[in-house]
Amino acid sequence: MPSRRHFLTLLSLAAAGCSSGSAPQNSGADMPAPGPSGSTATTATKKKIGFSALTLANPFFRIIADAMTAEAAKLGYDVVLVDGEQDVNKQTAQVEDFITQGVSAIVLNPCDSKGIGTAIRKANEAGIPVFTNDIRYDGTDGTVVCHIATDNLQGGQLAGEALVSMLGETGGKVAVIDYPDVESCQLRVKGFREIVDAHNAKPDAAKIEIVTILNGRGAREAGHAAARDAIQAHPDLAAIFAINDPSALGARVALEEASRADAVRIIGFDGAPEGKQAILDGRIVCDPIQFPERMGSETVVMIDKYFRGDELAPQILIPSALYYQADAQKDPSLQPAAK
Repeated sequence: MPSRRHFLTLLSLAAAGCSSGSAPQNSGADMPAPGPSGSTATTATKKKIGFSALTLANPFFRIIADAMTAEAAKLGYDVVLVDGEQDVNKQTAQVEDFITQGVSAIVLNPCDSKGIGTAIRKANEAGIPVFTNDIRYDGTDGTVVCHIATDNLQGGQLAGEALVSMLGETGGKVAVIDYPDVESCQLRVKGFREIVDAHNAKPDAAKIEIVTILNGRGAREAGHAAARDAIQAHPDLAAIFAINDPSALGARVALEEASRADAVRIIGFDGAPEGKQAILDGRIVCDPIQFPERMGSETVVMIDKYFRGDELAPQILIPSALYYQADAQKDPSLQPAAK
């Protein structure tokens, strides 16, 4: 493990990119190449990586965890996995426990993009490097070495483009099911609104009106409740943009209950197996899909590079891609198993 002085030097290099609320957006093309698959951790004894996931109730974060565990095994690390359960106080206690255990590195999906700062600072003070994936830390109390995530702004823009392709000629009312506590969802909504605003600014454009933005907390039940409220307040709703698949699936149930499923189209986000299946079945129009396996494995590669003394970019972004029913029909992961 590098000396504390070496660690603090690396932290100071990363701070400008990872501590502020406006970290630079790197393209996926700038991503460092993964190290050789046969490389190992720098010591004979396996280092432990503590990972506190936002919520393991969402399959997306389970995929990240599984990919981290698989890559860690290749590179000579062990992953200690815990569930933050979308509770920043619980996640803070988990970080403190990681420090007590003496893990070599900590990875977080922050349950609160600002509120987790105290825990990150404590890890910094203990000389333990902190990495984030999917959700970026958006505060100044602590310092993150490197953030690995989907390019959520670009993904939100893709969702906006999909909406404009659906409603551009007719216009219509749109509800957004958000999760404003986390920075990744803030970026998705920002990118989405940029495209809608650009459309509405065109002369003689059929106006697309975002009539409500509700907090679905990234969960199916809360997404269902938010969509139900939106339908009741705006019975002429034309579309819903949900910031992840659980929210989108909850919204679909609310539409079915209100007999509005054929009238209101849904755009989700993620490309989790359930979301892809819903797109195949025609229950969701499309998703900007993420690549959680790559996100998880790349996180461990960056940790290994850090311990080998390599210079890391403060942020690595993985572009998303739109995924429609035609893509689902060709997706081997959705094909029935051969008998």
